[in-house]
Amino acid sequence: MSIISHLLLVSSLVPLALSYPFYLTTCYSKALSMKREVTQMAAHLKRDPETSLCMSHMPELYIDIHNACVMYKLWTYISLVEGLRQRRCAYTREVRKLEYSLRTLFIILGEKCHGDLLFTTFDCAALER
Repeated sequence: MSIISHLLLVSSLVPLALSYPFYLTTCYSKALSMKREVTQMAAHLKRDPETSLCMSHMPELYIDIHNACVMYKLWTYISLVEGLRQRRCAYTREVRKLEYSLRTLFIILGEKCHGDLLFTTFDCAALER
């Protein structure tokens, strides 16, 4: 009886597992999702009452992974976030998470997706909006 119940269970789970939408994340899709996440996180930190005082001088973060200047923009923003260490908000968990996420996105764009991304523009002014 035990074998029959196991077979019944497996036979009912296999179609369920095969119908589940399973998408492999590509380097490009990972970069797009991280871009959205990092942009939202930076905007949230500028509005958050706990971190708004020390983040007020930070520029708005706009990331276009198709722009060749994105690497320079990311590196500049990472150095600005690292410069917050003199202020109290740099030690909050959210600011550290932003710094870690920015570094991760920088590594993904520079090393992991090196041949996968296509830079269609070279307009550094477009990232400064």
